[in-house]
Amino acid sequence: MYCNQCEQTAQGVACTKQGVCGKTADVAAVQDLIVYAARGLACIALKAEKKGIDTRAAGKLCVSALFSTVTNVNFDKEPLLGILHQVVSERDRLAKSAGLSPAHGVESFRPATEEPSLLKQAEIASITGFAENPDCNSLAQTVLYGLKGVAAYTDHAAFLRHESPELYTAIFTLLALGFDGSTPSLDAWVNAAMECGKVNLMAMELLDAANTGTYGHPEPTEVSLKPRSGKAILVSGHDLKDLYALLVQTEGKGINIYTHGEMLPAHGYPGLKKFAHFAGHFGTAWQNQGKEFPLFPGAILFTTNCIQRPAETYTCNVFTTGLVGWPGVTHVKNGDFGPVIECALAREGFTEESIAAFPDTYVLAGFGRNAVLGVAGTIVEAVKSGAIRHFFLVGGCDGAKPGRNYYTEFVEKTPADTVVLTLACGKFRFFDKQLGAIGGIPRLLDVGQCNDAFSAVKIALALSEAFNCTVNDLPLSLVLSWYEQKAVAILLTLLFLGIKDIRLGPSLPAFLTPAVLQVLVSTFDLKPIATPDEDLGVICARKVG
Repeated sequence: MYCNQCEQTAQGVACTKQGVCGKTADVAAVQDLIVYAARGLACIALKAEKKGIDTRAAGKLCVSALFSTVTNVNFDKEPLLGILHQVVSERDRLAKSAGLSPAHGVESFRPATEEPSLLKQAEIASITGFAENPDCNSLAQTVLYGLKGVAAYTDHAAFLRHESPELYTAIFTLLALGFDGSTPSLDAWVNAAMECGKVNLMAMELLDAANTGTYGHPEPTEVSLKPRSGKAILVSGHDLKDLYALLVQTEGKGINIYTHGEMLPAHGYPGLKKFAHFAGHFGTAWQNQGKEFPLFPGAILFTTNCIQRPAETYTCNVFTTGLVGWPGVTHVKNGDFGPVIECALAREGFTEESIAAFPDTYVLAGFGRNAVLGVAGTIVEAVKSGAIRHFFLVGGCDGAKPGRNYYTEFVEKTPADTVVLTLACGKFRFFDKQLGAIGGIPRLLDVGQCNDAFSAVKIALALSEAFNCTVNDLPLSLVLSWYEQKAVAILLTLLFLGIKDIRLGPSLPAFLTPAVLQVLVSTFDLKPIATPDEDLGVICARKVG
């Protein structure tokens, strides 16, 4: 085992015995082989496309397979083995339909039937051997982790029947690089990293269209943090379609539905907020579930990544769906939530006595690009008049590693004439802070999930047009936190767009060599976070325009 794809990797280098996330060595081996097999599928798909063969089924399978290897998605070896064999089977089917003969390693790879041999096979897929040159290997890892993030967004969109053959081909091309018989140079890997950022922009735009086209554009919405009396189901993860299906299936059953973690922004969508039993939000960030879930008196459903090892005290109340899995936890098919509902009805739910312990408070959600750009004129005038001096985009992944209190303190210390935009689960460090408003515009604007990063990009581009300048000349600073691969994909998109002076923390990725990091620093002025006072002092002293 050698896994360094997340921010909390062991000793800041790599997990080599068991993942900090809870992933075991045998699960890590299967996930590495899934990636290896997906590369073979990508190589065959590119050849098949040249013969006019439809590869959309291969593309859809490829992205779901990659998504299953993202941090905190699936820890259950048996379903992962099923995905591995499914990828190999699709590769062979596609090769046969195109009349192709497997040419080399990834195209002819076959999983061993015995576990010891399978674990031995995983050595060929190790991230330590992508390229001989350490800097090329570093960039190859960066591209792979970015692709895993791209795959997550693409899979979400496909679940809502929004697919793009062009996007699938772009993913195939990057996934096959270096495994198609070529030996890419350092420059080729640099270009691939930028291309990954471009491809992620395509994926985020597709997902944005899927979500808003299905459920409407998010609207500013007050979300209660105080539960209601009654039976309850808590929905975690990111998937809006699963949430919608659950809302439909529980309507009229006396069960209230609550969001957890990245599902909070779902309250802003008109197609979801219309349900009267869509009650509010419970808990904070994903890494706190071990403390918070024992206090939830209902069923808990995980729709996508962010699952942690459930404690015995609440394992029987936890359900997974889609690609999510944990050994011993009940898995239900997407949209088939009967067992979840039965569990909720059997549990006590919130009582008048238990809800008395919760303060009667609200947070605001729903500030997607339509909501923000709908008052763009007011924002522009506020900037021109001096009422708004600066914008901060403070967002990204949250995590348990020490140092993340930086983001709480940073937001608390932002001057009263500045606005904070936020997205993804990093916001749970400060999502309930009351920062006030400027001319009717809240100082804290929740743009949405990490999946909604496209909204933030569109807001920045629209403001740059309004002020007739580049994004880098706007009174806007990006202060980001990262944990897993979707954050890598978003960072590559920002770099592809030429956005500079990004602050990243709480630590820099272990897979970046000093030479690669220096390229990022010199080219994009990427920098690690310092202290809130130091960073705010430098940012607020910087002249823009």
